[in-house]
Amino acid sequence: MGSVGRAIGLDVHRDFCEVAIAQDGEVRSSGRIDTTPEQLELFGASLHPQDRVALEVSGGAWEVARILERHVARVVVVSPADTGIRQARAKTDRLDARTLARLLAAGQLDAVWSPDERCRVMRRRLSRREQLVRSRSRAKNEIHAMLVRRLVGRPPASDLFGVKGRRWLAELELPPEESETVEGCMRHIEFLDAEIAAVERHIAAQALRSAEIRRLMTVPGVNVICAATFIAAVGEIRRFQNPRALTGYLGLDPRVYQSGSAPA
Repeated sequence: MGSVGRAIGLDVHRDFCEVAIAQDGEVRSSGRIDTTPEQLELFGASLHPQDRVALEVSGGAWEVARILERHVARVVVVSPADTGIRQARAKTDRLDARTLARLLAAGQLDAVWSPDERCRVMRRRLSRREQLVRSRSRAKNEIHAMLVRRLVGRPPASDLFGVKGRRWLAELELPPEESETVEGCMRHIEFLDAEIAAVERHIAAQALRSAEIRRLMTVPGVNVICAATFIAAVGEIRRFQNPRALTGYLGLDPRVYQSGSAPA
């Protein structure tokens, strides 16, 4: 097992993780492990409780961190922008892992904030809802494009996909291929409506168990989706030192860059 307090760098890929270990001032490559829960559990069990592990944010980074964190002193998930790996002249999986191990050993890595399980679940549900809504919008836009393509006038209803608008669509005389487009898109929309409703029920059930979300919903115009999205994006609000830090994190704090006599 070796001495305690090692710094371990993981370059995480979909199929494998490249491993490097920094110990006693030296950094060495330690081969690869498969990126599977079983292999990660075995790898974690081989580590010392005082070891530290560093990896960059990626699609599977949080699950890797979740598996390893109970085996070691700390798992540090870092932003790729903070490691300098992307800008390196020589870049391989082995070198990337060694760089992470070396920076971790030197104390030069700042971990990104890690959401807890409730926040991760809410983010996943909200992300799924967003993708479903986008898919539904694409299907609706396909029908709107057909109406423009066939020089059909504006529908008599403000909502083309409400009861009155759907009745108007059904009564249109269209070529077979355009009718097929409308019918197919409407089936897709109805399916997506059901999926969106299902995920929104899960979001609402989780949201209503949160005192913070219920408090936000007392603000006029803030519904459960808006409040849940805000809390999921912010996470633990006490991690922000002041309101300005929070607005900056959300991208709502514009800055002025001006040079010479040109207007800002």
